[in-house]
Amino acid sequence: MPLPHQPPRIRTALSDDDEALALLDRLTWSPLHAVTPEPQPPYGPFFDERHVPDDYLVAELDRRVVGYIRLAFPTPLASNAHVRQIQGLAVADEARGRGVARALIRAAVEEARRRGARRLTLRVLGHNTPARKLYESEGFVVEGVLPEEFFLGGRYLDDVLMGRRV
Repeated sequence: MPLPHQPPRIRTALSDDDEALALLDRLTWSPLHAVTPEPQPPYGPFFDERHVPDDYLVAELDRRVVGYIRLAFPTPLASNAHVRQIQGLAVADEARGRGVARALIRAAVEEARRRGARRLTLRVLGHNTPARKLYESEGFVVEGVLPEEFFLGGRYLDDVLMGRRV
């Protein structure tokens, strides 16, 4: 009888995760969710002055980095400091279906709460039905739609704004 899958270990990113996260980011790029062009060499570092390890939660399975979620301020305004925003979520293909994305979202909700947030928001492309369903199942609701906000792959796509209390 096969052993059940172990839940992912979720932790804050470390600067040593840079290479693994950069590779994961490139391998998971998809027109389903990306609004930027597919990364091409030479590749830059994953972390920089705007993307620091403390902004990321990392998922590990069998001591391998298999996912991340970025939790950041949506704006630099003090009047908006009670809100955090998910600004990236990636899961390695081989780890899909093992609850990694759900675990990362739940950890992000808890981390946002721990950091004093009242709300957690995100933006998702309108055609990304799997992500939208997952977010909805975790308590996010559609709070707005920016029609035809992006032109990608020869078509116009909506930007869906979602949020929830934490």
